Amino acid sequence: MSVLLQSSCYSFVPTGGVIPATGTRIALRINDAGRVVLGGEMGPEIDQVEGVLLKQDSVEYVLAVKSVHTIRGGDQVWTGEKVRVKASYVNGVMKRKLSKGRTLIAGVIGAGLVVFAVKASLNGSGTFDPKPDHPDTAHTSVRKP
Repeated sequence: MSVLLQSSCYSFVPTGGVIPATGTRIALRINDAGRVVLGGEMGPEIDQVEGVLLKQDSVEYVLAVKSVHTIRGGDQVWTGEKVRVKASYVNGVMKRKLSKGRTLIAGVIGAGLVVFAVKASLNGSGTFDPKPDHPDTAHTSVRKP
């Protein structure tokens, strides 16, 4: 459930030209020139690079990369490797923001899963072993698998 909440509760929104503070989780949209130059280091067809902003100036962004998204929809998970991206390779900068709607949906789904798990545990193991309502007059035996 924790994974559901972590992945569902945030979205990326444009910064509107405001420089995010160091330590902020951001995403950089990479342009065609950046795809060509960064392709050898980060893989081909880069669309977006997400990570924690370590440094930013007029020349470059320095990120601890968490993931790379490709133009064909693929994702690569990174573990905080330090990467420099020239500002001229960036089409847009976005910052991570709490999404109230997604948080609410994830909370409702998570609560539903908890209720389901509690009900399942109260009902036993989930196996059905009916007992006859009337005594067995034929004295048959039932063999369980």
